[in-house]
Amino acid sequence: MKRFVQGDSRTQSFLRPEAFDDYVTDTNPVRVIDVFVDELDLHKLGFEGVEPALTGRPSYHPEVMLKIYIYGYLNRIQSSRRLEREAHRNVELM
Repeated sequence: MKRFVQGDSRTQSFLRPEAFDDYVTDTNPVRVIDVFVDELDLHKLGFEGVEPALTGRPSYHPEVMLKIYIYGYLNRIQSSRRLEREAHRNVELM
């Protein structure tokens, strides 16, 4: 039956913008969080793991984790498991 609308393939890259940044507006609070945390000196503030360990599996940078936690506080997401789900599906966190 040829009367159905055929969708485009989801694997084609032209359906998405070149960067996820294009999805986030200029007035989104995520941009403020990003600039704020980038300006902090996490080593002076006492964050551990700012210098990567030489052995073991590489960890996420504390700067990235702090941005995610601040986003969670602003959006009333208290569970780390919910934050993980948001990081997979929410473009603001990608």
